[in-house]
Amino acid sequence: MKKFEEVLALYRGHGWQLARVLMSAESRAGLPQSVGDGAERFGGVAVTESVVDAMWFRRASQGGREAWELRLVGDPPFALLEVFEPDEAEEDREDVRREMEARLGERAAPPT
Repeated sequence: MKKFEEVLALYRGHGWQLARVLMSAESRAGLPQSVGDGAERFGGVAVTESVVDAMWFRRASQGGREAWELRLVGDPPFALLEVFEPDEAEEDREDVRREMEARLGERAAPPT
């Protein structure tokens, strides 16, 4: 949980807003019982089970665009960034975010 908190502090310090938390079953199992599903720990942001530990951050970008960054919680640090146009449909944005999650999962998978 400490790594999640460190990443959150780093991104908040640069003006990013936490949008989503992805947590492996192993990490979720390590949450204290008092934390429940983990959302309380992250200011009400939902925690979704995933194959990797990662956090989604967003912030305003130039020209009315919105930047979203998917940050792996672990070593070595790794992130994927996408900037969305203001008129881009939410469905299209969500498709891109799913693709980014898949790419991050491939990148973080242990070598076979």
